[in-house]
Amino acid sequence: MNLSRMLRARAEAGDPVRVGLIGAGKFGSMFLAQVRTTPGMQLLGVADLSAERARAALARTGWTDEQVGARSFDEAYDRGTTCVTQDAAALIRAPLDVVVEATGNPEAGIGHALECIRAGTHVVMVNVEADALAGPLLARRAREAGVVYSLAYGDQPALICELVDWARACGFEVVCAGKGTKYLPHYHQSTPDTVWQHFGWTAEEVARSGANAKMFNSFVDGTKSAIEMAAVANATGLLPPSDGLLFPPAGAEEMQDVLRPEPHGGVLERSGMVEVVASLQRDGSSIERDLRWGVYVVFRGETEYVRECFSQYGLVVDASGHYAALYRPYHLIGLEVGISVASAALRNEPTGAPVAWLADVAATAKRDIDAGEVLDGEGGYCVWGKLVPAERSLAEHALPIGLAHGVRVVRPIAAGSLVTWADVEPHPNAEVVAIRREMEATFRPFA
Repeated sequence: MNLSRMLRARAEAGDPVRVGLIGAGKFGSMFLAQVRTTPGMQLLGVADLSAERARAALARTGWTDEQVGARSFDEAYDRGTTCVTQDAAALIRAPLDVVVEATGNPEAGIGHALECIRAGTHVVMVNVEADALAGPLLARRAREAGVVYSLAYGDQPALICELVDWARACGFEVVCAGKGTKYLPHYHQSTPDTVWQHFGWTAEEVARSGANAKMFNSFVDGTKSAIEMAAVANATGLLPPSDGLLFPPAGAEEMQDVLRPEPHGGVLERSGMVEVVASLQRDGSSIERDLRWGVYVVFRGETEYVRECFSQYGLVVDASGHYAALYRPYHLIGLEVGISVASAALRNEPTGAPVAWLADVAATAKRDIDAGEVLDGEGGYCVWGKLVPAERSLAEHALPIGLAHGVRVVRPIAAGSLVTWADVEPHPNAEVVAIRREMEATFRPFA
């Protein structure tokens, strides 16, 4: 509640929190827009594979040539300016307090996180893909090194973790937590060729936006929801469904009715789960007061006294009076990530971080896949990511979605099947595979 005061104190002392950004895409650009106006925070450097893209992002978000003209990190440190580089490793070695990893590439994200940990620098992992692939191990290594590994505030997983923490700190039983999204069952077969029809964009609008079809398709086909809910489950101890997210239709006033355990009239296998609510009815019609852009927590009051308090203060509850929901209708993505930066640097606390390996995201065939085809990963033509319990993922030898790209299929895979490690040739990035295998061995859920 006092981060702004703490930041002002750092500004007045001439010792701002120094932060580096890796990845100048949409999320990174949104952070650039706000770090410029945050007292007590200095953007020391931006690293991107394209220096031109990084400079364009800085210019688009209000930075002047004078502010980004530093030729080295030492010069940027001394003059309070910013340096642009294509060398992420050099940025990590700079005199930083926090690195914001916003590449969206799981392999790159894991490598950058490990470099930050070795350098003694806090890391804010915007890259939820990397977190879903190996986050529990990265977080443990960070804790052992005395640095913070954090989910990114503004992105939905960290906001969900905050709501869960609120409910538990108040003494409530957390029944369910998650987010909303636009969903219909056939979206799982969406490809980069069909994605824009789900957004209602014309070809001209797509061309003007410069949007990445694969990235947007990951949101449509359910993969991004699975990745984000895996992050929430692993950070909060809430459990994933046994056979993938249900995406039940539910509006803001209906969640306490829908997201209850089955014996109490809801859709959950048990209390204490993650789930994503759909903003559309199964016939495609809109839901009144949908939660497409929001996050929520469903909680339970144990006693009649608490039930009476819920009623007295106007809380919307189920028929029993014991189940209620609290929600936030919007999230502002990178505009809010400075909260994570400040929390890591000033409080030594993450805004959500994995503490166990309970959920995984398994690559699942969108169609029949022939031997010899090469998988194209998240948001592509071949596979989508399905949320499953980590124990099931291990038992069925499921290939994680973060490693389901650039690998050749060695035997036919039927549509709807989980892709296994034996279905594909060995992944070319042996280091990342080793990290993943170490995480599996370290956090085996049934050990």
